[in-house]
Amino acid sequence: MGSSAAIRELQRDLENKANDLSKLQKDIAKNHQVRKKYTIQLGENELVLKELDLLNEGANVYKLIGPVLVKQDLAEANANVSKRIEYISAELKRLDGTLQDLEEKQNSKKDAIFKLQQRIQSFQAGKAKA
Repeated sequence: MGSSAAIRELQRDLENKANDLSKLQKDIAKNHQVRKKYTIQLGENELVLKELDLLNEGANVYKLIGPVLVKQDLAEANANVSKRIEYISAELKRLDGTLQDLEEKQNSKKDAIFKLQQRIQSFQAGKAKA
């Protein structure tokens, strides 16, 4: 009787750990989506910076603000794009750190689940022999 209660308790614990693992996997997937979005934005902004570098000093640069094109100074446009690239790069670095942390947690949860499954199997094997 006591061993079946212990097995039920271990199975409940296993379910909780599996749910935690599932949440971690969703967070990792969300992180990948956000990271992909920022990577695309970084590429676009680097392309814009290269295009701005090709322009002459007196060239007209326009910025789309809502439905209106507003004239903008070339130096100001360069500074804005550079700042955006800097921000996006910092965000990507932060996301990498978060991803690494989530993956470490995921691996430790997987290890804990594996050990718990082994304990349940050993309990069940001991119960079958008895």
